[in-house]
Amino acid sequence: MSCQKLLFNIICLLVALQSVRSEEHPPWKWSCEDGACKKMKHEPGSSGSALSLEACKMFCNEYGLLWPRPTGYTDLGRFLSKININNIELQIERRGRSDNLMNAAGQRFKKLVSLAVPSGIIPKATGKSVYVYLVNEKPDVTDFSIDFDESYRLRVSPESNDRINATIVGNNFFGIRHGLETLSQLIVHDEIKNHLLMVRDVTIDDKPVYPYRGVLLDTARNYFSIDSIKETIEAMSSVKLNTFHWHITDSQSFPFVSKRRPELTKYGAYSPSKIYTEEMIRDVVEFARVRGVRVLPEFDAPAHVGEGWQETDLTVCFKAEPWASYCVEPPCGQLNPTKEELYDVLQDIYTDMADVFPSDLFHMGGDEVSERCWNSSRQVQQFMEENRWGLDKASYLQLWNYFQNKAQDRVYKAFGKRIPLILWTSTLTDYSHVDKFLNKDDYIIQVWTTGEDPQISGLLQKGYRLIMSNYDALYFDCGFGAWVGTGNNWCSPYIGWQKVYENSPKQMARDHQDQILGGEAALWSEQSDSATLDSRLWPRAAALAERLWAEPATSWREAERRMLNVRERLVRKGIKAESLEPEWCYQNDGYCYA
Repeated sequence: MSCQKLLFNIICLLVALQSVRSEEHPPWKWSCEDGACKKMKHEPGSSGSALSLEACKMFCNEYGLLWPRPTGYTDLGRFLSKININNIELQIERRGRSDNLMNAAGQRFKKLVSLAVPSGIIPKATGKSVYVYLVNEKPDVTDFSIDFDESYRLRVSPESNDRINATIVGNNFFGIRHGLETLSQLIVHDEIKNHLLMVRDVTIDDKPVYPYRGVLLDTARNYFSIDSIKETIEAMSSVKLNTFHWHITDSQSFPFVSKRRPELTKYGAYSPSKIYTEEMIRDVVEFARVRGVRVLPEFDAPAHVGEGWQETDLTVCFKAEPWASYCVEPPCGQLNPTKEELYDVLQDIYTDMADVFPSDLFHMGGDEVSERCWNSSRQVQQFMEENRWGLDKASYLQLWNYFQNKAQDRVYKAFGKRIPLILWTSTLTDYSHVDKFLNKDDYIIQVWTTGEDPQISGLLQKGYRLIMSNYDALYFDCGFGAWVGTGNNWCSPYIGWQKVYENSPKQMARDHQDQILGGEAALWSEQSDSATLDSRLWPRAAALAERLWAEPATSWREAERRMLNVRERLVRKGIKAESLEPEWCYQNDGYCYA
């Protein structure tokens, strides 16, 4: 027998075995009782009325299996229809510059539908056809903006005995994309009948509460592969997070390839293979755009610089020892603001970033600046004395402000416009004097201190817009062993998804909620890389996604059953999300509550 014929016979045998397996009588079925899916024995001959687990969960609470929960009117009806996975058609009703994005999002939708089927299962190719109509009100919009409209309207209804129509109306591509994400969550695999099932009668009006919903990934402490970054963005899109904040350089390494200053990467990357080139970044940016995710670059300065700058003579206290006297972790390093040539280098870096990151925002870092580091340089001291600033903390704020003003001007020149700028909370942003240094119309402040920090209310009262990343709920590197010294790392303990879910910007802002742009989970990578990325972020970042999309008045307890499903959905997509509970709890609603 030839190899080709043998291979053909093996394939036929596998398909036959699969067909037999799918026709076996499942031992269990589920029934919705008092808001919980109860597991019960599936008696022979009762398959007509039996519900699979996910089919049961679809109608056993107000929001079914949707994540994040919609914010407007939501009606999922009462019926599921069998659909044919091979007969799903998408039609774009209005054409424009976003057509390529719309087409790519449509193909991705079909892939999401296929992922509803467990690996190795071939569902029956019978059932109704599905026609999805995409109505983009502004088809020429392809760019992000902090105040754009991400709303969508979704209607699903039977057109005939053999067809279901789904219509998604959005103000732009990004709203349409969110609608497709929601529609994909209304399709489940019925393991009892081996069919794909779709909710038949649906009305959803939906839009996010906060416009900025992000994940920060630090790719400088440890390197992350492009594939792992794309997987993160794919997972983000599945829960409608919309900003990938790329902390791409730091004192430990400089993997960003600057065309205008290539020596920074030459001397600063961990190795020639651990870099991010223009082509790699453009690929990530376009991959993200199709998924409704902006890629926000951060160049952290004037602190958090070191490796790569050795040959420039533009830094101070690099690798200074004992490091704890000059910075918060090794190696230390800060830019020297007194060097006029520094600002030409910065403009080149900013310009290179503007070329590859077409973002509507830019993050300038600005955290953990040490006056002790600057004060270790006689050149800096002389500059301070010449300007009659003294050498105390207040005077070094003047030096920092001198740097920030000049760097801000270079960012505007690089991007060719007055792009909104983001800074971390710091001594410079202290509400008692922030308005002396930073214009509230130019700067957005990202809060990394605790959710109870008086700085939050102080900054809001002065009119500043905030992004919340309070470390006591949103630093996902917390709760592991210390990497300098012994014991646990500085922000322990580990933060569970429940605390992430309960972290409400509305409660922190009170009367100033309209000044909160949103929030962001941060993964600082001193103790993480591509191998651990998925389990650090997921499914905890999904808890953040629902908080920022819906700002629910209910607690994590009302979301728990849907949260377990989100985790399973992520795993089906290849995301190695951390397990939250025994699978027994997922199959037995309500029995794992304290």
